[in-house]
Amino acid sequence: MKKSVVSKEYQKLQKDIIELQEQWKTSLDPDCVRPNLDKAAMEAGVPVTALAAIDFDISLFLQWIEDIGGLLSKYQPEIETSMQSIKNLLDEETAKRWIDEAFAFNYIYFESFAEENNLDGWIPQFVAETVLRPYLQLTAAKVQDEIHHGVHGAGCPVCGEPVRLAQLEGEGKKVLHCPRCSAHWNDRRVACSHCGNNDHETVKILTIEGESAAQIQICEECKGYTKVIDTRQYIVKPTPAMLDLNTIHLDFVAQEHGYKSAGETKQTN
Repeated sequence: MKKSVVSKEYQKLQKDIIELQEQWKTSLDPDCVRPNLDKAAMEAGVPVTALAAIDFDISLFLQWIEDIGGLLSKYQPEIETSMQSIKNLLDEETAKRWIDEAFAFNYIYFESFAEENNLDGWIPQFVAETVLRPYLQLTAAKVQDEIHHGVHGAGCPVCGEPVRLAQLEGEGKKVLHCPRCSAHWNDRRVACSHCGNNDHETVKILTIEGESAAQIQICEECKGYTKVIDTRQYIVKPTPAMLDLNTIHLDFVAQEHGYKSAGETKQTN
């Protein structure tokens, strides 16, 4: 595998964040997440978290934001003031709003929040997403045995995250992994994971020089791409989140060639 373009320091930060999220997850009451496995909704592409009953502990949520603020400030002391501002701004109602908007991938809300409160644009959504993930991961862990496939074009069947990462496992089976909630599900080896196109002429592989364990599957129909990593070649298999981060150079290559991490919906007459 080609050396990651991500700095060692940022990789260390991400590992520390993942460890922190694992600690947070163990502090949750397992019964705070009650999935509703509505088969018809799942077949229609509705993510499990959209129908799950999740009891968010707002005081815990706010404590986690303080925790992640401390960790980020350790690596980037210049944002300590911003993290203190967020702590002061987040009352219970605002925290609930953050949860709702993070669920909905509403980056516009977080950009506006940052601008209105003179914060770096990336911080509010990054923090909200980071502290939301333990709930998403707990949901995925509860339903994983029932998640065998996804609906092409609908993203992760648990949390709705756009598909961008697959691993080759076993005898070469293609398994999609979600870096957000850690759910995984099967997909056809030669099929676009966005639109389902399985035409060998239009579903192609971009190989990267010097990459023996990684390639990019591209689709000429929807212009989507998926990173496909042969983790059978790894001595230690990383988490989906770390694997996604350490293969970000593949995202750059795909996007430079005009492909997107979420395929385009074809218009029909």
